[in-house]
Amino acid sequence: MAEEIRIVLRNYGKIDPLKIDDYLAIGGYEALIKARSMDREELIEEVKKSKLRGRGGAGFNCGQKWAFAYGAQADQKYVVCNADEGEPGTYKDRIIMENDPHTLLEGMAICGYAIGANKGYIYCRGEYPQVTQILNTAIAQAKEKDVLRDFDIEVKSGAGAYVCGEETALIESIEGNRGEPRIRPPFPPVSGLWQKPTIVNNVETFANVPVIVDKGADYYASIGAPAYPGTKVVTLTGDVNNKTFFEVPTNTTIREVIFQFGGGIPGDRKFKAVQIGGNSGAFISADLLDTPIAFDAMTSIGSALGSGAIFVLDETRDIVDVITRVAKFFEDESCGKCAPCREGTARMYELMEKLNSGQGSANDIVLLNKLGRVMSYSCLCGLGQAAPTPVLTTIERFSADYNAKLM
Repeated sequence: MAEEIRIVLRNYGKIDPLKIDDYLAIGGYEALIKARSMDREELIEEVKKSKLRGRGGAGFNCGQKWAFAYGAQADQKYVVCNADEGEPGTYKDRIIMENDPHTLLEGMAICGYAIGANKGYIYCRGEYPQVTQILNTAIAQAKEKDVLRDFDIEVKSGAGAYVCGEETALIESIEGNRGEPRIRPPFPPVSGLWQKPTIVNNVETFANVPVIVDKGADYYASIGAPAYPGTKVVTLTGDVNNKTFFEVPTNTTIREVIFQFGGGIPGDRKFKAVQIGGNSGAFISADLLDTPIAFDAMTSIGSALGSGAIFVLDETRDIVDVITRVAKFFEDESCGKCAPCREGTARMYELMEKLNSGQGSANDIVLLNKLGRVMSYSCLCGLGQAAPTPVLTTIERFSADYNAKLM
């Protein structure tokens, strides 16, 4: 039986987030003091050894990313926190920032010391004004106590665009430009904000860092799946009894998440599908429920852990109708910079709407498959590359739903 382990949410409900003294009383900022007593390379090696991987969706080794920025030669470096939580069904970062803002500030400051940066930005979702106030209060208190020393943090309000969750589009937005992704390489650790070396990590990623420094890499690496250790904060929505959040080891299975922590499906209805990772995530069928939620295990079944949003559907749900709404979302949110995404998302929505209305044919399904695969490798950024995933996985795993709507 899986058990919840709280690392990121270790202080949830235990402190007043608006009082820095509460955070200091339970050992807050001691990890930052310890980090600053370490050699920078030693600190980065410790984070690398912990095998902490990005919790925003990409799953890249955090310490390795820091090493790239540390090794880059520049007169200025930056630390950026991606708090642009625009993925439908996801609110884990809001929970962290609302209840324990100082753990985020401490994690960012540790990163700043590690790579040699004295300036940080928190790019907070525009629809989170109350979170922005909490963060600014925490930053002001940290300055008053001088716990961050020469590391300055500023909160930037997001532009209200889903694509700004992509790190280079986020950087463009901070610079005051239209939020559109950049061509990579160069990658942000080498050339990011104002063409300076920049680390962009997710809120949840930074929240893990103080614990790794405090308890050591071996402690963290011993939890969950060996290749993707630690915990994951997941948010449950849809046809499930417990629509809530919790933090579980990364070797917890999808079945345990839904039926143990989520309390299963309401009423006497049966499970039909689950989408993991937000709107761009794959739809998973019942035969794959014993897959662990760890990044690599999810990849092995053609899915992705992504942001940790888990959307459950019961047997009464119309898969084609759901995917039509998802396709409409991506048509609206495409920034339009590259043709494969700009045109592809529009055509994909048209075809899904045609099928959903009962006007489609088997050839339309073939065309959707072909279009989705072209988009997955030709679009400029992750939005366009992942937009076809819900369509492709439901065509493969829920073909009966599509066939039932054919003319």
